[in-house]
Amino acid sequence: MTPASAKKKDKQKNKASVPIVDSLATALRILDFFTIREPELSLRELSEKSRLYKSRIHRLCGTLVALGFLTRMPSSSYRLGPKLMTLGKIYENTNTLVTISRSIMKQLAVVTGESVALFQLDGETSFCLAREYGSSRLVFSIMEGDNMDLHASAAGRILMTYGPEELSDKILSLPKLEKFTSETITNPKKLAAELSAIKQRGYAINRGERELEVAAIAAPIFNYESKVESTLAIVGPVQRFTKDREDEIVQNLLEATRKISELLGAPQQ
Repeated sequence: MTPASAKKKDKQKNKASVPIVDSLATALRILDFFTIREPELSLRELSEKSRLYKSRIHRLCGTLVALGFLTRMPSSSYRLGPKLMTLGKIYENTNTLVTISRSIMKQLAVVTGESVALFQLDGETSFCLAREYGSSRLVFSIMEGDNMDLHASAAGRILMTYGPEELSDKILSLPKLEKFTSETITNPKKLAAELSAIKQRGYAINRGERELEVAAIAAPIFNYESKVESTLAIVGPVQRFTKDREDEIVQNLLEATRKISELLGAPQQ
């Protein structure tokens, strides 16, 4: 074994808890070359993309065809096979946003000691899909199934910032935004500036704007199309969400949303 190949194997071991089977990894990588824009690929195109000899690609594709993961077309090119649709349906039925997020939310609540809530865009409001309680005695009043205004919550502002542009435009053009507390931002210009700041830093902060005693930090969850239709928020007593603790909370939150986004098939940001 050459030093270069030994170094490569060491890197592979670091990336996985078990050794990687090269032939299996190569075969699965072939499937990744098929996209919406390129649903059908020839042997030559697969060879160029993988930088492997046509003879090896031919053998790997033959195996994938035999197992139903690829289909060979009359033109001798390849398309994804029916087996992937079956597996995709199984994944879809057993890996909803809530089932994917639940264990990560529980871990986040334990690590931070604060409550964690999962929200999804529902028209012009945010809908609470799930929540996990932290160790704080102060309980966040919203429950699973409740809706919240977008402008006055950290989760809602994430959905305004990363959601459809027409959504934020519509909210910002409303004649009146409800003022929940003395801290609620109701001025459209100030709110627009806050949305811009959220886009730059990647998370939203709310201190006492919906309830004076409650603070929240929220971050976006990206789906397989890199779109944001849901968000995760850490919620707790406002006195515990100090500037000094903000970095710690944000770091844990962003790690959680990254994991959920990856499980939803989001491309790496």
